[in-house]
Amino acid sequence: MDGRRRLAQSLKRIEQRRRTKPVARTGALRHVGASDRFHGDPTRVAKRPSRITRFMRRWVALVERFNPPRFTGLVGSLLLISASIGYGVVKGDHVAMTAELLRDAPNAVANAAGLHIAAVSLSGEKHVSRAEIFAAAGVNEHASLLLLNVDKARDQLKAIPWIADAMVRKLYPDRLQIAVTERSAFALWQRAGKVSVISADGTVVSEAPGQFLALPFVVGRGADTRARDFLTLLDRYPAIRDQVRASILVAERRWNLRLKNGIDVRLPENDIEQALDRLVELDRDKGLLTRDITTVDLRLPDRVTVRLSQDASQAREDALKEKDKKPAKRKGGDA
Repeated sequence: MDGRRRLAQSLKRIEQRRRTKPVARTGALRHVGASDRFHGDPTRVAKRPSRITRFMRRWVALVERFNPPRFTGLVGSLLLISASIGYGVVKGDHVAMTAELLRDAPNAVANAAGLHIAAVSLSGEKHVSRAEIFAAAGVNEHASLLLLNVDKARDQLKAIPWIADAMVRKLYPDRLQIAVTERSAFALWQRAGKVSVISADGTVVSEAPGQFLALPFVVGRGADTRARDFLTLLDRYPAIRDQVRASILVAERRWNLRLKNGIDVRLPENDIEQALDRLVELDRDKGLLTRDITTVDLRLPDRVTVRLSQDASQAREDALKEKDKKPAKRKGGDA
């Protein structure tokens, strides 16, 4: 520095002089430059660190300056213990049991506090067992009254086909009330060769029709939802209803009746009452349904078409042939 506090020499020149500092070699002075780095000279300037070395030094410096927060060691220990327990659970095939214990832990706390389910009042069940109702409502030995979700229990009960409605009520401190309203078995429905029990609204309530064989029998796609209206109409004609073996919905448009004696009655799509009135009248006056026929067609409003059985048709043809063979009677006697 000079007397005016200024630099006597430029910093740039000082730096250049440092780079060209003379190095003694065998009694002679020489300047070491950048070209000496590649000639194997033992007195050359040290090489610049490689990229990997610089990268490692940078990360080591970052690690040294890192100041971990409090309780890092405690958290790490807990994570290690949890990982060990999890490995043991998976390795020992205890996942399901552990999940059940964790799921029932809140109920265990509530039960310990005195909010357990000591008694259940159940009413309205007929076709559904108590065990099935309790399972659907979530009532078991581990359940607590406090944590039981009554809305969820009601929805799960209504998911059972037989149950049309359900009521679930908590009566603290330890009682639960469940009331169910079951559907009534209305008819047997056959579709795709399979027979099921249906209620009046068409809900399939059972796939086992064994104890319901006396119910009306309907067949065809869509017959489940249309059976109530048609069978209610058919009840107004007991003379016909008692002879019906099955009601068949054809193309989801109109009904056919299969009688117990094998006769098929084809009803129209509209004006079913008028067709049934005509059928009752023909059977009462002429004994139509007791004859040797296979089909009664009532689809046309102005006529009734009847198809004879094969034996009756053959007998009729034979009778006509015999009639044709007989000579006609002459008037006035023989000439």
